[in-house]
Amino acid sequence: MPTTPDPTDLLRAALRRPGTGSSDFDLNPDASLPEGRKLRPAGVLVPISVVGDTPRLILTKRSSALQHHPGQIAFPGGKQDDGDADVTATALREAQEEIGLPTDLPEVLGHLPTHETVTSFSVTPVVAILRAPFQPVPEPGEVDEVFSVPLAHVLNPANYIVESRRWRGQKRYYFTVPLGPYYIWGATARMLRGLAAQVGE
Repeated sequence: MPTTPDPTDLLRAALRRPGTGSSDFDLNPDASLPEGRKLRPAGVLVPISVVGDTPRLILTKRSSALQHHPGQIAFPGGKQDDGDADVTATALREAQEEIGLPTDLPEVLGHLPTHETVTSFSVTPVVAILRAPFQPVPEPGEVDEVFSVPLAHVLNPANYIVESRRWRGQKRYYFTVPLGPYYIWGATARMLRGLAAQVGE
């Protein structure tokens, strides 16, 4: 049975392309944005394990007890703290805190264009390769589950669906890329859709 090629070169080539920024408002052009809003910097890690035959993307399921985005699928990451050198440092620190990923394990390949969230964050996705296994340790109270999906699934634009729901009295549209029991949607799916577009160019 043939093994799947290491995607490092493919991803490096994709990240060298300029790409375009994204936002939670991409599919909702009529949405009104607050006047004078200030975006806060944040970093998330897009960790891709190449251990084994099939490259896999590692994701988290947020705790159902959280006030913001409970139970949603997300990248490990968060807002940039004053002590972080940059958003890459933020993503690596948060991944260590949220899933127990040693900061020296990820091989950072580069950044995707920033994504603006409805909660006024400017999120930089930091794409990294993991060449060695690690034992995930979900952060108590923050992360319910650490899991992985085949990278090929999220790099295939045909697997993305546009859905909608009512939010604050308006119909809002968003990307989803579901797989099995995991419903990946919203900002996470939008950033992954951007990665898929850059890889496919």
